[in-house]
Amino acid sequence: MWNRLLAVVEEQAQTLMRAGFSAIVRESGDISAGIFDLEGRMLAQAVTGTPGHINTMAEACRHFTTVFPTAGMRPGDVYATNDPWLAAGHLNDLLLVAPVFHRDRPVALVSCTSHLYDVGGRGMGPDGNDVFEEGVRIPPCRLVEEGRVNRLLIDIIKANSRTPVANEGDLYALIACCDVGGQRLSAMMEEFALAELDGLAGYILERSRDGVVAAIRDIPRGVYEQHMRLDGYDFELEIRARMTVGEDRIDVDFAGSSPCSRYAINVPLNYATAYSVFGIRCIVGPEIPNNAGSLAPFGVTAPAGSILNPQDPAPVAMRHVIGQILPDVVLGCLHQALPGRIPAEGASCMWDIPLRSVPITVHGGNATAFAVEATHNGGTGARPGKDGLSATAYPSGVWGSQVEITESTQPLRILRRELRPDSGGPGQYRGGLGQVIEVENREGAAMLLLAAYERTRYPARGRAGGADGACGLLSLGSGKAVAPKGVQEIPPGERLIVEMPGGGGYGDPFLRDPERVAADVRRGLVSHTAAARDYGVVVDKAGTLDIEATRRRRGESSKDERTT
Repeated sequence: MWNRLLAVVEEQAQTLMRAGFSAIVRESGDISAGIFDLEGRMLAQAVTGTPGHINTMAEACRHFTTVFPTAGMRPGDVYATNDPWLAAGHLNDLLLVAPVFHRDRPVALVSCTSHLYDVGGRGMGPDGNDVFEEGVRIPPCRLVEEGRVNRLLIDIIKANSRTPVANEGDLYALIACCDVGGQRLSAMMEEFALAELDGLAGYILERSRDGVVAAIRDIPRGVYEQHMRLDGYDFELEIRARMTVGEDRIDVDFAGSSPCSRYAINVPLNYATAYSVFGIRCIVGPEIPNNAGSLAPFGVTAPAGSILNPQDPAPVAMRHVIGQILPDVVLGCLHQALPGRIPAEGASCMWDIPLRSVPITVHGGNATAFAVEATHNGGTGARPGKDGLSATAYPSGVWGSQVEITESTQPLRILRRELRPDSGGPGQYRGGLGQVIEVENREGAAMLLLAAYERTRYPARGRAGGADGACGLLSLGSGKAVAPKGVQEIPPGERLIVEMPGGGGYGDPFLRDPERVAADVRRGLVSHTAAARDYGVVVDKAGTLDIEATRRRRGESSKDERTT
């Protein structure tokens, strides 16, 4: 029955992606899907999806059962909200919940979330001063009532968007996701002769919680602290975490972190909790299913009014920029308790490229109107025993936007997309590399960049003697620098060049096998200069390792001594 539940939620996710209109749903998988009991407790989640969506969805269903008691739900009902403090942290993520009826009785809830390109306001940028500037806000309401779609609500969403067709298509894809989940769950219950899910739900949640508690007991009890400096926007940020490992739970307190920003980089506590717990769960019982039972032994708190607990109506559109760095913060705490098991820091925050046409009313002309959010990432931190992953999304798990899809759906041309040499932090295990993307408006028109990037001043830190990764950098083809945060116009005919940060290295770089360094040089991942400077490895122009020169540079006399 557990395997069948997994099949149901994964089919939900695939339905959403296949039916979705926007590339961020269809190609990048910026979604989530799950099954809940009638109390709003998550039983199973799709593997496809992001922690920010999944773990906030795990809490959001409880809110819906409060506003809409299950006794009043009817077959064909679907409920929706994009409230940042109830759903997934900002207005661009729409969350749906629907009851599942079996033999004319409500037995469960299904839920899903996906990102909408544009919901009005200033758009997906960091410059809003409150949530009212960030788009249309939908309180918990009925999107579908007994099978009848609320056309007025859909028309309101379309009327407030620069991408109305994509939004409407994604709304119907979300509804289809709920429909498929309910149909497949009812069929499964029929097959197993189940009249209700209470017994199965209790078993799943209890077993999952017991497994996580057992994993927590393998960690030395104590209090572990970590801090991190971040670029911020109006001021640099300090994130402080205090992790308390008890007998059967782990609590993280972010007291001492920076106050709320005036701009839209604030992180609602539900989103901060989602990524903090995800980071811990990557180490603590990662093989145990993610559901309400396995999430129960974790708690996250932050002072009201801080950067990680802004109060309504604070601006939060770009909450992922800071929120997705939180796994690195909590992993820094776990490193003190479990040395030798925790990877180095990574680029972490997504390096999306949100571009938008300049309104015709500003410059005139007949250039194509568009709004796109191409998802891209830097490198992950090196791991104990393995290099980091290059151009890979951790912790979000969102897939990078494909060049062909971006160019075929928007008036953009991608001139270059390649790994960024020397961006991975040197170490016995090298950090993952960032990437370089060069983009222009192929119509020669101006366009707006809604920049919100981190790791441009404070890099991903290495671990266990590994060096830091490279910071990110933005510029124009003419050489002019582009600010890492804020809405900026890319002039007509200019190219935007985005150089993404790399992950930190792990272990002393001089312990890296010289042959592996030489291979990195031949592959264009590490330059000849960096090989000699950072690793003490000399590689000739043909890419061949110079063993004697390397020994002299490393101060070694023999391979045996180097190994020792």
